[in-house]
This record gives sequence, C-alpha cells and structure tokens, in this order.
Amino acid sequence: MAYPAIRARLDHGEVVLLDGGIGTELIRRGVYWRGHGLERAPEVVRAVHLDYIAAGADVITTNTFQLTRRAYLSQFHDLGHMRRIGAEGLEHKAARLVERAAALARQAREQAGREVAIAGAMAPVEHCFRPDLAPPPEQARAEHRETARQLAQAGVDLILLEAMNTVTEARVALEAAGETGLPVWISLLCDEQARLLGGEPLSTAVAALEPLGPDAILLNCAPPPDITAALRELVRGRRGPTGAYAHIGRYDPPSWKFTFFPRFTGTEAYPPARYLEQARTWVELGAQLIGGCCGTTPDHIRALRAGLSGRLGARS
Repeated sequence: MAYPAIRARLDHGEVVLLDGGIGTELIRRGVYWRGHGLERAPEVVRAVHLDYIAAGADVITTNTFQLTRRAYLSQFHDLGHMRRIGAEGLEHKAARLVERAAALARQAREQAGREVAIAGAMAPVEHCFRPDLAPPPEQARAEHRETARQLAQAGVDLILLEAMNTVTEARVALEAAGETGLPVWISLLCDEQARLLGGEPLSTAVAALEPLGPDAILLNCAPPPDITAALRELVRGRRGPTGAYAHIGRYDPPSWKFTFFPRFTGTEAYPPARYLEQARTWVELGAQLIGGCCGTTPDHIRALRAGLSGRLGARS
C-alpha cells in the first residue's frame, strides 16, 4: 500500500505534495459537472489524475466531492418520489460513480507507474459554504458512514474529509470515516478570522477533533490569505501533521471563475509562481501537506514540486 510511505515521510518531517483542483480542471477541459464527468468523460478524469501525478503529486484525490445519494435524492420530494419518476437505478447511482471514480484513480496510478496514495474525497453533506443547512448529527453520521464505506470498498488508501464547516459535522464525519479502519485526514473551511464558517473558532475545532485521532488536520476551500491566517492558528494547537490547499478565483453562481479567465488580474489571480510564494509561507509555518483546491491546475502542482524541492522527499 502507498499510505505507509506517506506516513513515514510525514513522521520524518518531510513535505508531501497533494494534487490540485479536480472538478474545476475538468471544467477547464470542457467537461461539465453532470455526473462528475465520470459517465461521459471517464478518459478525461483519468487524464487529470495522470497529469497531477506527472506534475509531482504524491497524493491524488478521487473525483467524489459531494458525490452522495443525497445529491440525487435532494431533487425529489422523497425516496418514493424518486423511485416513481426518477431515472432507473438513480437511488444507487452515487455508489456506482464512487466505485468508478476510485477505479479511474487506480488506473492512472498504474499507468503512471508511481506509487502515489489515493485519497477518497468526502464533503459536508450539504453545501460547504452553507453550514446552516447541515442536518442533525445522527443523520449526518449515517450519510458520512455510507460514503466512507463506499470509498473504502472501492480501494482508496485513505479518507480525506474536505471543507468541513462546523465542529459538530466534522466530529461525526471523522468518527464515521474512522470506522473504515483507513487513515483519515480532515480539512476545515475557515473564514479570514480563523473561524469555521459555522462560527466556531478554529482552536475549538482542533480541540474537539484531536481526541479522535485524525492522521492530519488541514485547511482548504478558502483564498490563500485566509488559509495563511488560519494556519497560524492551526499550528499552535495541533500536535500532528497539518496541511493547506487554497482555492483561487471568484464564485459566480452556479459556477466558479478562475485564473484561466484572462480578465482576472487582481487578488483573485494566483498563477503558479504566485501560488508557490503562498505555499512557501505555509511550509515555513509548519504545514507538511501542500496542494491546491478549486481553480489550481497541474501547472500549480508542478511549480510546487520545483519550488519546494528542498523540503520534499524523492518521488516514489
């Protein structure tokens, strides 16, 4: 398995390189979010993974963010309504696509011939920017347990809980993912004042999560300056590995606009060289897991591989 090598590097104080945006990179290549691209363009999903491996990522992430049964069920009145008017097999579509997403990541690893680790991505059960929509804890626990089991059965090396926005859901998601027996990394979504979007101070979240034994605590899905501010707080309260991966661009519902739109030249524009400077700050603060979130590309990861080479271990 690939993960023990990653863990050994973390234990030796090395920096481990994550991949960058998956969904936004698919959009950049002309593949839209419907079915996560897993149905109509699996070859493009596989190519994105391959490009991140070639760029130097040590960990690639499955294209499964917000890929859950809830994502389909929420479009209907209830399960009975889905079964009556929905497409055949829709109730189980998310599970099938999770399996396909993990298979594509494994295929890319095999084709590349590098023993990268595969992280199974999970998200809050509702929109990551809307903590007010979070369901009751036991409902969230059941849904996170279902997704975590699907990812584990699909053969990922670890579970990556991304953009967790409340302490309560972060705890139940971590507990549910831990039931798989796989290593679990949890990444939190904070504002510019180092508070989770749910309003809790980051220090409160770390204190609540530490007893559950996450292998790493990270920060993601916020602009680089917000990630930096929160990381200063995180490294003060965390005993184990920490990480950071920011998004770049601006949100223009229902989609994001990123640096591949040339008209962006201000604070939302983070070409690879500028993103690298942010990442160097994160490493100086103590982060060991560095990558990119929405909007970042294989070019960003390639810049990180070159620019952080003094802290990165040899490629596997």
